[in-house]
Amino acid sequence: MAKDGKFLAIDFGAESGRALLGVIKENRLILQEVHRFPNGPVNILGHIHWDVPRQFADIKQGIKLALQETDGEIDGIGVDTWGVDFGLLGEDGELLMLPFHYRDSRTNGIMDKVFRIIPREKIFERTGIQFMQLNTIFQLYAMVDAGSTALKYASTLLMMPDLFNYWLTGEKVSEFSIATTSMLYDPRQGDWARDMAETLDIPGHIFPKIIQPGTTVGVLHNSVVEDLGGGSGIPVVAPGCHDTASAVAAVPAVGEGHAYLSSGTWSLMGVELREPLINKSSYEKNYTNEGGVCGTFRFLRNIMGLWIVQECRRTWAAAGEEMSYSDLTDLATQAKPFAAIINPDLPIFLAPGDMPTRIRDFCRDTGQPIPSSKGEIVRCVLDSLALRYKATIEELDEMLGRRHDPIHIVGGGTQNKLLSQLTADVTGRSVVAGPVEATASGNVLIQAIGRGFVSSLDEAREIVRNSFELETYEPRPAPGLDKAYQTFKCLASAHI
Repeated sequence: MAKDGKFLAIDFGAESGRALLGVIKENRLILQEVHRFPNGPVNILGHIHWDVPRQFADIKQGIKLALQETDGEIDGIGVDTWGVDFGLLGEDGELLMLPFHYRDSRTNGIMDKVFRIIPREKIFERTGIQFMQLNTIFQLYAMVDAGSTALKYASTLLMMPDLFNYWLTGEKVSEFSIATTSMLYDPRQGDWARDMAETLDIPGHIFPKIIQPGTTVGVLHNSVVEDLGGGSGIPVVAPGCHDTASAVAAVPAVGEGHAYLSSGTWSLMGVELREPLINKSSYEKNYTNEGGVCGTFRFLRNIMGLWIVQECRRTWAAAGEEMSYSDLTDLATQAKPFAAIINPDLPIFLAPGDMPTRIRDFCRDTGQPIPSSKGEIVRCVLDSLALRYKATIEELDEMLGRRHDPIHIVGGGTQNKLLSQLTADVTGRSVVAGPVEATASGNVLIQAIGRGFVSSLDEAREIVRNSFELETYEPRPAPGLDKAYQTFKCLASAHI
């Protein structure tokens, strides 16, 4: 049985960051939000950046509130963020520039420039990572291409959670799961692909030592303890610093044969493997092998996810038409299914902006009925996501030679019951939804494993099953599915 303990998870999401106190007691996990803060990027002279001074202040505020809540008794602090973004430090350890946000447009067209230097196939063979223009390798080459002064003088690259860990402890290391998202990690060698980076004029010396999830980075730095008025000796532990790695750690599955879908701003659908799967099929289908926890790799596909709905909602709110996600989903439930389909993975749906207009334009350009109402637009997005999930699970079955059932959905997207039921209906598989707070749960539990409070990943997942209510969706008939799926496959093949 797990030892009782108290751990703080700092989780950065697309719309907000949160500090959640996780209390392990009697083989159950109780999460309590102690601090929530906005996490939108800042636009400076036409470029999108992380607002890291404010975000670090919010991290410290979260720790301070957790210390008050626990009378100073915290067994670990762990930070997770999304992947690919990074900060650059000079020789003196100071940040050289505000880190770019992956949705910044400077990587437009950069992939083709990189492929003229290193063939696409060679990059995949070396890294096993899905091609997306937001990957760290393309962000860095965009800096090379622009003659970046910061890159010229950089001494250390730290992925975003690694940067926050450095500011908390003074230690410069990179956690395994977040390092792999860079497309500059060689899983066969177990280290950075420094020679490949240098071929692109990216300095190889900037990449730091890599540590495994569950490793103690250090204890709170004296400067942080002074700011907080306490906290001396509290360890900062690397969870799955990539938020999806932590989320997958909290998938409440028993045994093998299942697939997972981490559903939120992005949808990440895949399986856990002990070794990366790097072959012709995974290359052609554009799958990725990201680092997992406890000696695993996450073989998955990155899918645009509920970001598209979030941007629709933001556009409508800016026009004075504020609606909750729940209200938008209710409208989508009433709309005609499969009336229009998009390919959610297209670059036109990546950047912030007027998403409803982009969806209507795409449907017009592809000869489909044009969704007009909010319900029709949201239904178009949810139907399209479910169809992408169907294509993905069938590809996983084919590549791994087995049927994956059930699909475990974790994360904030589990609150969208329409999408969960659509996923079951469209894929023809059982769907188990929950927990909502998968990333924070996994963050806490990997810290607990690393600190010796929990014995294994299996025990961690047992704790998740003991702690959260799960909902099962069984597939139902979906009239019009066959035609819609053929439409989706035509759209996907024509535009990728």
